[in-house]
Amino acid sequence: MNRPTLQEASTKIIATVGPACDSLVSLTKLIEAGVDVFRINTAHGNREAHAETLRRIREASDETGFPVGVLLDLSGPKLRLGSLLQDPLQCEMDMELSFISGDQPQSADELTSSYKRLLQELQVGDTVMLADGIVSLIVVSNDGRRAVCRVTSPGELRSRQGINLPGVKLSVSAMRPEDVDNAIWGAQSGIDFISLSFVRSASDVQSLKDLLTSYESTALVIAKIEKREALEDLEAIVDAADGVMVARGDLGVEIDVAETPVAQKRIIQICTEKLKPVIVATQMLDSMHHCPRPTRAEASDVANAILDGADCCMLSGETAIGDFPLATVQTMHRIMTYTERQLLSSPRRDPFVLNRVHPITSAVARSATTLAEAIEAKLIVIATRSGGTAWVESKQRSLVPTLGVSDNEDALRRMNLFWGVKPVRVSQLDDTQKLFDEITHWGCRSSMLSGDDVVILVTGNGVMDRAHNLLVVLKVPPDKCLIDQETYK
Repeated sequence: MNRPTLQEASTKIIATVGPACDSLVSLTKLIEAGVDVFRINTAHGNREAHAETLRRIREASDETGFPVGVLLDLSGPKLRLGSLLQDPLQCEMDMELSFISGDQPQSADELTSSYKRLLQELQVGDTVMLADGIVSLIVVSNDGRRAVCRVTSPGELRSRQGINLPGVKLSVSAMRPEDVDNAIWGAQSGIDFISLSFVRSASDVQSLKDLLTSYESTALVIAKIEKREALEDLEAIVDAADGVMVARGDLGVEIDVAETPVAQKRIIQICTEKLKPVIVATQMLDSMHHCPRPTRAEASDVANAILDGADCCMLSGETAIGDFPLATVQTMHRIMTYTERQLLSSPRRDPFVLNRVHPITSAVARSATTLAEAIEAKLIVIATRSGGTAWVESKQRSLVPTLGVSDNEDALRRMNLFWGVKPVRVSQLDDTQKLFDEITHWGCRSSMLSGDDVVILVTGNGVMDRAHNLLVVLKVPPDKCLIDQETYK
């Protein structure tokens, strides 16, 4: 498959790279199957491994000709257990476990933590969730040297599993020194998106943006919503960020799991209103770690995220360490394309009032969508140097396939986060006639355009800096595709 195609999903797929898929052959196959962005998780591996992964991703991108994006996920202040003396440790109901200072437990019921201030910040009555909420404890005493906890939900613990403290306001910084170091490396390496974990306020996001700006990075900053404090400051965080991730793993532990579906819908709605791309992540096709087919509930989960307005769905362990990474991507793509057919055949909602961007860009984006659908255009083509107008157009959820064309590689990769926008590389943007000829050649060679097809081209005409204010209706010459197809046989 030569991507992009007009038949591929409009919702974007983010796949986490890990041992199951980090070879050049595997990465190439995943791009061909529909992956738009690869995620590098800094919580695992070292700098050398991350650099090698990035090199292979770029090589796979060159090999396929598709400008796949890269998301660098900063691990943030994730609290983890230290090494257990008895590993695994079976925790029984009402069993007492104690958090102690230092790194060396002296007995099986002693726990240590990667967060050195844990004992100073735990209070009697606080809830402690371990292993993604499988094991739950309540603090019954704390003298500053030992916090004794009682098991209220039994289960199995292993070394280095996560610690969540719902409702506990921690003094730990949003970015640890290793996160700052990873962000600087990402900026210097041309990473396209950088996500910040455990965001609690808009200032956390701004700190990362300021750091990237100081290194002249154009990477978009993605705020991961996985703390109750983030939900309380959600609108300000969405305003500050370039995009948002609904990180349901930790979020479903930090808040009551019963609240998570409604929280997800609220986050998506606010991102839609504020024109910010939104990613839904965690356990989307979790059973495909070890099974070639998802559960019906998982298929519904992916579909409902799309119906709610998600721009992207993310795969984590399914592709990083699962047994069926390629089948997982293919399955997600199939669910997406079927769901989108139903979505786009539903009664058309009014287009968004885009009052958060330049009024000319907003008006042209609305007009392009309305005109293209009214005259049954084959394509909307957005010519952009930064990807900004394509960003606005994506929120229109057009019934007509949209190409984001650019001569800027960074912009092409950024557009992989925008719903419905298919990035296509062109040689120049300044001459409208030459640009249309290049798009026509591309469409005819791939049999995506035919003679007399109508194309809507949105570009700038120099009247106003950065405002796309030229909308042109063009028709493919009747014999053009016959000549191109014969030439490229």
